[in-house]
Amino acid sequence: MDLYQIIYFILWIGISLDTSLGLPQLIRIGGLFGYGEDPSIESAFRYAIYKINHDRNLLPDTKIAYDIQHLPTFNSFKAAKKACKQVNLGVASIFGPQSENLAGHINSICNFLEIPHVETRLDTRADVATSYSFNLYPDSSVLSRAYLDIIKYFKWRKIFIIYGDQTSLLLLQDILKAPVNNDVTITVRQASKLNMREVLKEAQKKKFSHIIADLNIDDTHLLMKAALQIGMIDSNYHFVLTNLDIETLDLDDYKYNFVNLTGLRLVTRDDPDSRIILDEMAEYQRRHGVALLNKTDLIKTEAALMYDAVNTFAHALEGADKSAKMRLVNLSCEENEAWSDGSTLYNYLNLVNKPKINEVSNEYRGLTGPLEVSQGVRTDFNLDILQLTSNGIEKVGYWNPQEGINFTVSYDAVETRFGNRTLIITSIKERPYVMEKKPGDKKFVGNDRYEGFCVDLLAEIAKIVKFTYKIELVPDDTYGAPNDKGEWNGMVRQLIDKKADLAVASLTINYIREQVIDFTKPFMNLGISILFKVPKREKPGLFSFLNPLAIDIWLYVVAAYFVVSFLMFILARFSPYEWYNPHPCNPDTDIVLNNFSLGNTFWFAVGTLMQQGSDINPRAVSTRIIGGMWWFFTLIIISSYTANLAAFLTVERMVSPIENAEDLSKQTKISYGTISGGSTMTFFRESEIPTYQRMWSFMSSKKPTVFASSTEEGIRRVKQGNYAFLMESTMLDYTIQRNCDLMPVGGLLDSKGYGIGTPTGSLWRDPISLAILSLQENGKIAMLYNKWWRNTGTCSRDEKSKDSTKAHSLGVANVGGVFVVLVAGLSMAILVSCVEFLYNAKRNATKEKTHSCAGSSHFHKQSLCTELAAELRFAVRCHGSSKRPALKRQCSRCVSHTAEPPNPINGVRSAREVQRRHSHLHVPPHSPHDSENGNGYYNYPEYIDGGNHMQYKETKT
Repeated sequence: MDLYQIIYFILWIGISLDTSLGLPQLIRIGGLFGYGEDPSIESAFRYAIYKINHDRNLLPDTKIAYDIQHLPTFNSFKAAKKACKQVNLGVASIFGPQSENLAGHINSICNFLEIPHVETRLDTRADVATSYSFNLYPDSSVLSRAYLDIIKYFKWRKIFIIYGDQTSLLLLQDILKAPVNNDVTITVRQASKLNMREVLKEAQKKKFSHIIADLNIDDTHLLMKAALQIGMIDSNYHFVLTNLDIETLDLDDYKYNFVNLTGLRLVTRDDPDSRIILDEMAEYQRRHGVALLNKTDLIKTEAALMYDAVNTFAHALEGADKSAKMRLVNLSCEENEAWSDGSTLYNYLNLVNKPKINEVSNEYRGLTGPLEVSQGVRTDFNLDILQLTSNGIEKVGYWNPQEGINFTVSYDAVETRFGNRTLIITSIKERPYVMEKKPGDKKFVGNDRYEGFCVDLLAEIAKIVKFTYKIELVPDDTYGAPNDKGEWNGMVRQLIDKKADLAVASLTINYIREQVIDFTKPFMNLGISILFKVPKREKPGLFSFLNPLAIDIWLYVVAAYFVVSFLMFILARFSPYEWYNPHPCNPDTDIVLNNFSLGNTFWFAVGTLMQQGSDINPRAVSTRIIGGMWWFFTLIIISSYTANLAAFLTVERMVSPIENAEDLSKQTKISYGTISGGSTMTFFRESEIPTYQRMWSFMSSKKPTVFASSTEEGIRRVKQGNYAFLMESTMLDYTIQRNCDLMPVGGLLDSKGYGIGTPTGSLWRDPISLAILSLQENGKIAMLYNKWWRNTGTCSRDEKSKDSTKAHSLGVANVGGVFVVLVAGLSMAILVSCVEFLYNAKRNATKEKTHSCAGSSHFHKQSLCTELAAELRFAVRCHGSSKRPALKRQCSRCVSHTAEPPNPINGVRSAREVQRRHSHLHVPPHSPHDSENGNGYYNYPEYIDGGNHMQYKETKT
C-alpha cells in the first residue's frame, strides 16, 4: 500500500464516523492576476468556472463562485492586502498570480492559514514540497532534463546559450553542467530588447551554429527577427527555443528559409479531448468576445494550465464531496487561526488521477496531458517536440521522464518539408567511389562531372527521398580527423560548420566522428586489410626432391639406417643360426660362414630402402624381425615420400614474407603505413590491442614517414616493393582487381561500415537510412558494387588461383637435382675405381717376388710405371669375353730366356701370377681355348714337365 492509499484509508476511517458528508452549496475561490499578465490567463480562469457550473455531472449540488483581484506587479504590500481580503471572504483556494515576486508573498499567507495555493507558473523555489502550494507547471528540474536530452540527441558539442533573466538559467542547469562530464563548449550571454542583435552577431562571429534561447515569448519573437536580419535564418543554424509557446508565434517569415528550429509544447493539441475543449473555447470566445485563444485558435501554455488547475480543483472537491465533510470559514490574516479543512482539500488535490479507493478520486485529463501531482509538484507530464517545416510548426516527436526523447517524424513530413531543396554534398575523390570523368568530345558540367559508386548511390537515394543535390569536393582533400586541439578537418568539418548537408564518400563510421556528426545506416560493411606486392613464384629448385620430407625426417632416416645396419651386424654375429656350412656336401668341415659382414649389412639396408632388395637374406628369427620392421619402415617412408613428391615438383608456390598483422609487427625490414588522417590511422592510434599498439609505435616513429597522403600514393609505394599498405578492404578489393601484381595478406583486422554523414540533429538522417535499407533489400547496392568492382576489373583472381595450383609438365628446374645426384654418384664411382686401380698397381709394384730363371732363383721388384702399363693393358683387352686367364707377371730376364712360366710358389698359383706374352706362348692369350668348351668346363693353361711346358686342362668352374 503506497502513501496515497494510506492517506485515503485514514480519511475514510475518520470520515466514516461522521454521517453528515458533503460540500456546501456554494464554494468561493480567489483569483489574483497582475496588471501586466496575459489576459488569456484570467479568461481561462473565468471560462473554467463557467464550464464547471454548467456541467451536470461534475459537482451537481455545488456551485463555484470566484473573486478576482488585480495586483500591481511590484507592490507586494497591496498584493498581500488583496489576498487577505479574499481570505476574509472564506475562499477555499487562491489561484495565481503569475509574477514570481508576488507569488512568494501570497504563498506565505496561504501556507500560514493552511489554504491551498494553486499556481500555474514556473516555480524556482527549493522548498515547494513543504508548503501548501499546488503547481501544475512542470517542475524546473524535470524540464531541464528534457532540454539536456534534446542536446544529447543532436550531439551538440559547441553551444551558445541566450537567456533573459536569472531564473531562466534554472531550466538549463543540466546543460550548464554538461561540460563537466563531456567535451562540450558552452558560451552563455544575457540578452534583452536592446542588445539582441549584438548577442547574435557574437554567436555568428564565433561560428556558433547551435543556439539555445531561454526567453519570454515576446523576446523570443524579437530574437527570431534579429536573426533573420543578420542572416542567421538558414540551414546552417539550429535554434532550440525553451519557451513552451513558440507555436503561438507567427513564423511565416522563417519557414521557407530552411532554418532548423526546435521547441517543446505542453498543450496536447493532437488529443481528441483537447481538441473538443479548444473548439468549445473558440465558440465561447466568438460569442462573448473574451481573449482565450490567439488568431489561429491556439491557447498559450499558462492559460491552458489555469484551465486545468480550476478543473483539477473541481475534481478534488468531487472526491471530498463523496467522502468528507468540508466547512468553509472566514479567516483573517491578523489572527493566528488556520483553516481546519485546508489540509484535507490539499490532500485531495494531490490525489486527483491517483488509483481509486472507495470511489474517492476522479480521473481528469486536461489540455496539458495527464495531471498527476505529488506533494504539490508536477513531475509526470508529456512534451511534444516541435520542428519548423515549410508547413509551419509540426510535431516530430515527444518526451517524457520515463521514456526520454522519441522522434516520430514520418517520411511524408520530411518529404513535405524538404521538397525541392538542393542539398550540398561534400565528397572526396577516391576510386571507385567518386571519380572525375575523363574529358572527351563532350564537356561535362555540374554533377555530370563525377562518376562512381557513391555517385550512383546518391542518385538512387535522391529518387527515393526526393531531393536535388550539388556535389562539391572537400577543399582540403581529407576525410576528417581531429588535431591535438580537437579541431576537425575534411568532410567532417564541413558538416560541423553546416557548409554541407551530407557527406557521401567512403566515410567510416567510428566513435570519435559519431560524437560530432550523425551517420545514416551503413551502406557497406568492411574492415582493415593489408595490401602487399605479390611475391615471385618460387621454383622447385634442383634439390626439390628433398622437399617432401623435412630435414629432420631425413636425418632420422639416415640415423635409422645406421642403427639398423649395425644392429643387424651385431645380432647376426651373436645368433648361431646365421652361421652355416658353405659346403653342405661336406658335413665334417670345420669351416662355417656368416653372410652378414659389416659391408653386407649396410648393403642389405640400403637395398631395402631403395626398394631394390638384396642378394642376402636373414636366416635367424631375430635378424628376420629386424629385417621385417625395416621393410615396414621403408614402406611407409617411401610411400609418404612418393605421395608428396608430385605436388612439390609440379606446383609453383608463392612464399610471402608476411602472412598477417602479427608478422608485420614483429619485423622492421618491411615498412608499413596507412593513409594520413583517415579512420584507419585513428584505429591504430586508439587501439588497445598489443599487436596494433606495436604497429602504431613503429609507424609513428618511422622516418621518413610511412603514412601516405592518398590511397594512390600508398598503392604506388606497395608496387615499389618492401612496403605494406593498411587500407580498408573494399578499396583493397578494387585495387587488386586492377593490379595483378598486388594481393591481400591475412584477414580483416576490424569490422566497421561506411555511412553517409549528416550534421548533428539533421532530419535527413532517418529518411536516408530507410532509403539505404530499401536499396540493400532489393539488391541495388550489390549491383552497384559488382558494376564498379567486378565488371571493370582486369585480374581474375579465381583463374589465377586455379592456375597456381594446376600441375605443369616437369622441366630441368624440377628434376635437375636427380641428374646432379646421378652425375655425382657416377663421378664418385669413377674416382673410387681409379683409386682402387692405382692402389693395386702400387701394391703389386712394391711387392718383392722370387723368380726361377735359367736354373737360378732371384728376387725381382717391378717399377710402378711398368706395373701400371701392365694393369692397363690387362684391363682394356676384353675381346668381347667376360672371362679370361689371370695376368702373370715375369721379370725381363725370365722373358729373355724362356717363354715358359716358372713353377708356382709353394705349389699354389695366384690368379694374378699368370702372365701371357705373345713371345712366350704359341697360342694367343685370348684364343678360343680360353672360353667355355660347351660342357661347363673352361680350358686353363697348366705347366707340366717341371714347368717347362704348358698345356690346357679342363677345369669345372
